[in-house]
Amino acid sequence: MNPSSPRLPPIATLGPFIALLLACVFFATQSERFLSAQNFSLILQQVMVVGVIAIGQTLIILTAGIDLSCGMVMALGGIVMTKFATDLGLPAPLAIACGLGVTTLFGLVNGLLVTRIRLPPFIVTLGTLNIAFAITQLYSGSQTVTDLPDALTVLGNTFRIGDTAVGYGVVLMLVLYFVAWFGLRETASGRHVYAVGNNPEATRLTGIPTQRVLLGVYVLAGLFYGIASLLSVARTGVGDPNAGQTENLDAITAVVLGGTSLFGGRGVVLGTLVGALIVGVFRNGLTLMGVSSVYQILITGILVILAVATDQLSRKGGR
Repeated sequence: MNPSSPRLPPIATLGPFIALLLACVFFATQSERFLSAQNFSLILQQVMVVGVIAIGQTLIILTAGIDLSCGMVMALGGIVMTKFATDLGLPAPLAIACGLGVTTLFGLVNGLLVTRIRLPPFIVTLGTLNIAFAITQLYSGSQTVTDLPDALTVLGNTFRIGDTAVGYGVVLMLVLYFVAWFGLRETASGRHVYAVGNNPEATRLTGIPTQRVLLGVYVLAGLFYGIASLLSVARTGVGDPNAGQTENLDAITAVVLGGTSLFGGRGVVLGTLVGALIVGVFRNGLTLMGVSSVYQILITGILVILAVATDQLSRKGGR
């Protein structure tokens, strides 16, 4: 098999879909409200922020890296957007562009530290996580930003399909997944991402600029975090300096449950969407059953360990 191929072993491809289907079947037997169109729409709205962050996280994990800073960078982007719009009086499109610029800049910094100084992604992003958190708290004064212009929250609005309210932000998330899937599957740049994750040295020897690919991945991931910032602001209606504190782990969970290998080079971005939905379905279904949130976290942790174990076994079986 071509090492740059994005194909996966069948178990890694079908596993997330089977898990999602089984979860839906189980919760449908536990609550009659679970299978309603309104409930599925709610699940999608609940996962859209983490879902978009997870696109960027998928790109990085495909290159055998990891980004712990994604949640806090997302929070900083939201504070920049809202503060620039309310305190500086910038037009909403310009304020949004500034927020996207800040998150993309953090992606660039992460990428430069990984590619130029060759620091481990784990250490780099652990450091930038703390930097982003500190800047967010200092700039916001640890205060929530309110009274936002309507243009900043428009993606939190909904339109109706029959009796079901569908969020504009959900539509944007699905479009972004399709674009990412197409880019990874059908373009040379996407195939280069897989190749770098599989074997960076062999990829470099074929003439592919591996450092440039890695840098581009981190920058693009930062852009996705900025879009997630806008979705978070739109969903909550405020700029929250305390947002993003668990989104990094949630995004990594979605990527792992979606079948992307933590060792790089294997995965399908649409699987990440399925992984995010698995987490959303479990949390929603357990809430409908009246189960404590502590057990929701416990089950999510078990699912992650099972997904990583499956990945490890599939790698051993492929040798």
